[in-house]
Amino acid sequence: MFEDDGFNPAWKRNLAVCVFGSFTTIVAMTLLLPFLPLYVQQLGVSEPASIARWSGAIFGATFLTAALLSPLWGRLADRYGRKLMMIRASLGMAVAMSLMGTAHSVWELFAFRLLAGVLGGYASGSTILVATQTPKARVGWALGVLSSGIMAGNLVGPLIGGALPPLIGIRATFLAAGAVIFIAFLATAFCIKETAKADKVSNKGVDEAADKAADKANRRAPQAKTPRGWAAVPDKGPVLAMLATGLLLMFANMSIEPIITLYVAQLVAHPGQVTFVSGLVMSAAALGSILSASRLGKLADRIGHWRVIVACLTVSALLLIPQAFVTAAWQLVLLRFLMGAALGGLLPCVASVIRHRVPAQVAGTMLGYSTSAQYAGQVAGPLTGGIVGGTFGMRSVFLATAVLMAGGALYNRRMARRHASE
Repeated sequence: MFEDDGFNPAWKRNLAVCVFGSFTTIVAMTLLLPFLPLYVQQLGVSEPASIARWSGAIFGATFLTAALLSPLWGRLADRYGRKLMMIRASLGMAVAMSLMGTAHSVWELFAFRLLAGVLGGYASGSTILVATQTPKARVGWALGVLSSGIMAGNLVGPLIGGALPPLIGIRATFLAAGAVIFIAFLATAFCIKETAKADKVSNKGVDEAADKAADKANRRAPQAKTPRGWAAVPDKGPVLAMLATGLLLMFANMSIEPIITLYVAQLVAHPGQVTFVSGLVMSAAALGSILSASRLGKLADRIGHWRVIVACLTVSALLLIPQAFVTAAWQLVLLRFLMGAALGGLLPCVASVIRHRVPAQVAGTMLGYSTSAQYAGQVAGPLTGGIVGGTFGMRSVFLATAVLMAGGALYNRRMARRHASE
């Protein structure tokens, strides 16, 4: 039985700050969705096709640079401390968001969105800190709570983005978001306490295989450098499986984004309700994840992370099939909510498995790779969904995604059997 003695006594306070900071930064990254085309138009773009292209490029810019740099920030977190990287990310995001409110051209806005991805990474840094500073017996629950905060940011961001600009203006909305993130920066700098000792203790009994392998290598070659990155991971199979699972999670969530409005238009009688119902469908999955993440994380702590991962992927695959054949909008909303509830358990379990399978000195690097894989899913999901939907019909998007999720469940089941000691 795991003992809490020796762990960071401030882990609960750290978790609270991480949830607040992750929530505010995710809200900032997503709040521009409702008014982005309007802002692009204000910045001098008038042709509808150009507005659409610029809106897509500007929104995706942050996720592109974030995906490319997440492993670097994870590696630096391993070397210089997770708290320092979170301070950097929160201050950087506060500056970048404020600059977006001062843009005078679409090129400037695009550059500031790229900058936000370069300087950001607070949510991924929080995941690393919580995973490495929390007692092993509570890691799944803690990451579930953090995941709920992240999902809540994805849910609340567009709502705030739709409500604030009519009241205070688009530019002031960006400045207000920057001010809130600055509060998260202050909380991170003064309230989070990181201890190196917690890393060492949390690694005890979890990374024994990795430690033994490293000891043997050191005895054989005492003058060799300590392995870093992938070279420090004795068994790469579970980590690769989690990278694929994280990508698949975001792919499944985002694959219907390009077709959702058109699909909903087939289900509602009044054209004026299409936008409202589409918003409900998008929000339903996020709400389901918020409500289930901590509960499934706690369950995973008790029965094993692999089991929860396989179950979540299987249930998600089954729920995708009826989504292709719904006849009413409320059916789609309900099914997306249930699917979100099933997917809510994946992120905390993915992070937990990675944390338990790698040495502490490279935990940040590996979790950074995991974040990059999830960002890749956010890019690949809408792109693939649009191509498949346009070529084979909108229902095929749900069915194709169901096949991928089922394949992911079978793959993880095989990995779970091979690594039954997890």
